[in-house]
Amino acid sequence: MPPIDVPIQTERLTLRPFTSGDVDDMYAYQGLTEVARYLYRPPYSREQCEKVIVRTSELPEWTRDRDTLTLAVCRREDPGVIGEVVLTLASVHARQAEIGWVFHPAWGGRGYATEAARALRGFAFERLGVHRLYARVDTENTGSVRVCERLGMRREAHLLENDRNEYGWGSEYVYAMLAREAASASS
Repeated sequence: MPPIDVPIQTERLTLRPFTSGDVDDMYAYQGLTEVARYLYRPPYSREQCEKVIVRTSELPEWTRDRDTLTLAVCRREDPGVIGEVVLTLASVHARQAEIGWVFHPAWGGRGYATEAARALRGFAFERLGVHRLYARVDTENTGSVRVCERLGMRREAHLLENDRNEYGWGSEYVYAMLAREAASASS
């Protein structure tokens, strides 16, 4: 496996490892109830954000199940973190990975999540040799559902009441795409 080479640049964004200076930016969205509800956990404290950044600041080898690449998403003209994208190696043997994203709601509706996820999708297929990429999305998270669809992913499953948080039972969609499908997906 080639070493993970980041940052990843898009027209408007830079995807890069988190640094210790990003704690307040991460806390600004990871500390919000409206964000955490779709992650099936309580909002993070500032201290939890510090721990996450320490844990995710080193790039994984991408050789073991559960190796995870977490990248801060910044606008190219502004160094502040507006969100993050995550790629987790679900199965080395089957070359499957899970993609995810979390963004501050203030930056919603501008296409940043789609742009960042599209760049990470390309990185997964072209640079990391992923065969199948999938996303698990809360059915009520319409923004993330739209991102999956813009990426050209197909809805493969609707899991009813498969997780629970303080609001009650939640249901998820599973979206997926194969490497051979990515080339023909809308850009």
